[in-house]
Amino acid sequence: MKAEVFLPDDYRPAEDEPFMNDRQTEYFRRKLLDWKHSILEETASTIEGMKDGTRNIPDIADRASEETDRALELRTRDRERKLIAKIDSALRRIEIGEYGYCEETGDPISLKRLDARPIATLSLEAQERHERREKVHRDD
Repeated sequence: MKAEVFLPDDYRPAEDEPFMNDRQTEYFRRKLLDWKHSILEETASTIEGMKDGTRNIPDIADRASEETDRALELRTRDRERKLIAKIDSALRRIEIGEYGYCEETGDPISLKRLDARPIATLSLEAQERHERREKVHRDD
């Protein structure tokens, strides 16, 4: 088990330090865990709201509006469920020392990209290539 890494509250990964050193990996680990925790809290409140919100609405337009809102909320929660799986995958990559490196090229993913999208698995260049290929094949 690794020793706990001291991380100041104002710490931000910098380009002038070794890539994915203990402080950087701890920073991203905490960022991912906080993100996951907030999603799980939102999900719990949604579930509670749906339990409490079950009621008989006589007006057909109001009922349709509420059902549309529920469907949208459930779609959002489904997307977040998939996001949690990606967060868990990123946390596993941190544990095995593969976090921060492009799955396609093995090159480091920029710190700015990781800070903006901590679940990124491809460098910006590899992601752009992937999206171009996807667009070409989708147009067929």
